[in-house]
Amino acid sequence: MAKKILIVEDDGNIAELLHIHLRDEGFDITHAADGDTGSQLLESQRWDALIFDIMLPGVDGLELCRRARNMPHYTPIVMISARASEVHRVLGLELGADDYLTKPFSMLELVARVKALFRRQEAMSQNMRQDAGNLRLGTLSIDPVAREVHLNQLPIELTPREFELLYHFVRHPGKVFSRLSLLNLVWGYQHEGYEHTVNTHINRLRLKIEATPAEPRWILTVWGQGYKFVVPDEGEQVT
Repeated sequence: MAKKILIVEDDGNIAELLHIHLRDEGFDITHAADGDTGSQLLESQRWDALIFDIMLPGVDGLELCRRARNMPHYTPIVMISARASEVHRVLGLELGADDYLTKPFSMLELVARVKALFRRQEAMSQNMRQDAGNLRLGTLSIDPVAREVHLNQLPIELTPREFELLYHFVRHPGKVFSRLSLLNLVWGYQHEGYEHTVNTHINRLRLKIEATPAEPRWILTVWGQGYKFVVPDEGEQVT
């Protein structure tokens, strides 16, 4: 079955080109020309990928991204915008976008990035199926199939990206990862200037799993190198 992609773009020419190039790759495309219609379509069914322009009539693309990430299932998101500032790129990525392209961009590049996101999503799913069963480190338990996390037998609510980041750490305890390598391994791209989104997600994870986020025991900063995941001593309080 063809993968379904929702495009929310108010520029008719760009929308038509996106439709043509993605349709030629076998994707099923639905287009909305404003954010309000896009929001209704977003909530009306499950999509395989989302492409949002930032500047839209009605609800803007950043709000659409936020709403998509509040949904129970994970969907790859590509943001496109005429705004080239680092602030907007970082903001989009911190809200949960998987990739960001600045207009004007190559249609072939956008198609390639969408296909890369699908490949990465499938690889992640295969890894989780292969792991089968819970991963346990100390009082932390992760079910990669149900995408559930428990700490001291209590459920921890994580966003899809937070889950993938924690899952990656748990599979490689004690190994140090730079912010750039985490972008490549967890987010699926490696571009300098985007590392702030890693910091944001690390901080959010610490708020959810650390007893004292300012003095972390699970996710440690290795100064000048990056981050690593460790299991606190049995006697430590980690609720």
